[in-house]
Amino acid sequence: MKILYALQGTGNGHVARAREIIPFLTEHGTVDVLVSGTQVELGLEHEVKFRLKGFGFVFGKSGGIDFLETWRRFDSLQFLKDIRNLPVRNYDLIINDFEPVAAWACRLYDKESVALSHQSAFLSPKTPKIKGLHWGRWVMKNYAPTSQRLSFHFRAYDEDISTPVIRTEIRNLKPENSGHYTVYLPAYGDEFILKQVCDIPETRWQIFSKHAKHFYAKDNAEVYPIDNLLFQRSLANSKGLLTGGGFEGPAEALFLGKKLLCVPMKHQYEQQCNALALEEMGVPIIWNVREFAVKLRAWTENHRTVSVDFPEETATIIEKVINKFAVKQF
Repeated sequence: MKILYALQGTGNGHVARAREIIPFLTEHGTVDVLVSGTQVELGLEHEVKFRLKGFGFVFGKSGGIDFLETWRRFDSLQFLKDIRNLPVRNYDLIINDFEPVAAWACRLYDKESVALSHQSAFLSPKTPKIKGLHWGRWVMKNYAPTSQRLSFHFRAYDEDISTPVIRTEIRNLKPENSGHYTVYLPAYGDEFILKQVCDIPETRWQIFSKHAKHFYAKDNAEVYPIDNLLFQRSLANSKGLLTGGGFEGPAEALFLGKKLLCVPMKHQYEQQCNALALEEMGVPIIWNVREFAVKLRAWTENHRTVSVDFPEETATIIEKVINKFAVKQF
């Protein structure tokens, strides 16, 4: 069986999940990997056959997406060319983790594909969503459209939604408490974060920054460039995690039994909906930057954690995908 696994390269969560999923896929056939997007720090152990520019959002430094830079980097002609040239008809199974080139190539050539992603969970009427009109609803439906879907979320809200895939290296960690807090807020600049944490001098912080080129320290904070192993060690030994409204980061912190405080990106539908789901679970959320300082201090003074059950189900999920969606060979 020939399998194409296409994943989004904007952010580390998709790649972290792929590192767990690909070994199970290889038990069922030959796997070709496609990655599009350019804002990922994690690497894949599996060879990447197709590495494309795609269409990914660029993080800003003020709590949201840098739309101007996003459009500046988007090469629409190359995007359309990649869709036309991608040989999707050569595959028996196409799995898509919110990746637009493969998704639209399948549409163009009338090829079945299955979403295996967190974003596809928002197509279910049962998942928590912010109210009102939002351009993000259109994005969730049309950015990487597929004909079928299996999804991941913080809870199994629907029959085709599973709890998060927690990477093996996180499951194998032995959490402790060394007294510091870990920070990953890629949509904020270092200066803003340092201002917030340095105003609570009795605390210690390890900040992982997409904007820092080298390590430096200031007052009660240490700032590190993104480093997967250092981040894991910091998180495992932390009192808690201050992070955005993503999916994998909060899921890993909850799995490790850490305190969690989330700051969803402004105008980013997925992160706003994630934050709503987390808030319903009891996780504190900073919805407005004006309340940042007050809520941050309150969080450091509160020792409450949220209990979760994220069992290891990756093999079962892949078996379900193969049995339900793969083209059978006779």
